Amino acid sequence: MTMHGHDGADARDGLDALRRAVRRDLGVIGYPRREWVPPRHHDGRRVLDVAIIGAGQGGLATAFALKRGSIDNVQVFDRAPRGGEGPWVTFARMITLRTPKYVTGPDLGVPSLTPRAWFEARYGAQAWEKLDKIPRQDWQAYLDWYRDVLDLPVANDHMFEGVTWEDGLLRLSFCTSAGERRVHYARKLVLATGIEGGGEWHVPAFIRENLPRVRFAHTSETIDFTALKGKRVGVLGAGASAFDNAATALEAGAGSVTLCLRRRAIPSVNPYRWMENTGFLAYFYALEDRLRWGFMQRIFELNQPPPQDTFWRCRRHANFAYHTGCPWDDVRMRGDEVVVQTPQGEMTFDFVIIGTGFTVDLSRRPETRSFAHAVALWGERYTPPEGEGSAVLGSYPYLGERYQFIARDPADPLAPMLANIHNFTFSATPSMGLSGASISGMRFGVERLAQGLGRDLYVADGQAHLDSLLAYDTPELISLDPPACDPV
Repeated sequence: MTMHGHDGADARDGLDALRRAVRRDLGVIGYPRREWVPPRHHDGRRVLDVAIIGAGQGGLATAFALKRGSIDNVQVFDRAPRGGEGPWVTFARMITLRTPKYVTGPDLGVPSLTPRAWFEARYGAQAWEKLDKIPRQDWQAYLDWYRDVLDLPVANDHMFEGVTWEDGLLRLSFCTSAGERRVHYARKLVLATGIEGGGEWHVPAFIRENLPRVRFAHTSETIDFTALKGKRVGVLGAGASAFDNAATALEAGAGSVTLCLRRRAIPSVNPYRWMENTGFLAYFYALEDRLRWGFMQRIFELNQPPPQDTFWRCRRHANFAYHTGCPWDDVRMRGDEVVVQTPQGEMTFDFVIIGTGFTVDLSRRPETRSFAHAVALWGERYTPPEGEGSAVLGSYPYLGERYQFIARDPADPLAPMLANIHNFTFSATPSMGLSGASISGMRFGVERLAQGLGRDLYVADGQAHLDSLLAYDTPELISLDPPACDPV
């Protein structure tokens, strides 16, 4: 989607003025101004106070929140090249964000940093008034600008490979895009790795095992839609991403697209719109387990439907069809065709797209695999009443109030390490509500996370801070003589 309003010069002038406004606003509220975390060193190198994995919206906003709290010894790492962080210009195939345009989040309450301020500076106030929802490419452009204007410390092309506990510090291993191995030590680690950060994207085994890899793709993968021109495409899934991919295939000239879902009806109620209230966003994490389980059971049961405009994006094509109550029971190749068995009969396709979401399982992610066995899960910490069980909910990690992992066994040698790893991915949702992987909840989640990180660092260094006070002897009163002249 291309926005119109300002020409190139107007846009540059608008963004330059906004940059100055941001600097002024941050200067006005910049108190206290000095770094306060005592430096630590390991093997002659400064230890990071906080390392953040993921330079998408959650990782960037966390770095800014820490900076506002005068915690400056922070580094953000991302495996993607610059500009390719997060889903917005990679595998996201919606036209606009799904959240209302007035949502705030990364700005953390600074008006000149809001998406609206950026959009108006770039396109003009009139364009904002006419806007329905923010285009996804503009959201990525906003995040790129946000990173630049705040001068956030990001190292791109760094694949995070794992963490170990060494001398009371987190030893972080990376591999760069050039194949170089690098190690950093940190006191705190934030995993801001998005929707799939607690596991992996899910493709049912019967599809993986029975089809050649060139005949299927998950919605999270790179797909050459131009190669689907004139082809018969099958899509499995009921969520928004399934419909986004169906629409993209149709717009690329697919011969036909057939979407199948297990549910008897396409989901229509979006629980995210209900969740967008300050009470839930700010205080859900403080509820007892029984209530948090109840909220999440209902939210997961409703699922997130395709927005109306996304559904119409598919339905405007005569060669689009959908089938409810139609799970895929089996797939196989028959000659050059993909054959799908369903309760509604046999279907044949040239290519299939899988929109079956993700699986939460820390053992399936390379960077968390080494400690996954030690992490407490909801299914181990809470036993719901009969009839209210959920294997899916039970698989999510059970977090502490600062997003930290909790050990299954408090006596586990890994327990101190887990207490210093903070999970700011979608898998934090049952414990903390909407947070790092959700624009809607980011403002509240980021502030709570940053407060928790700062609290832990200050408490750990409590004796050092007391010693600093005891040694403090900088005089403020420096003369007992009369002033050289009477004050006016």
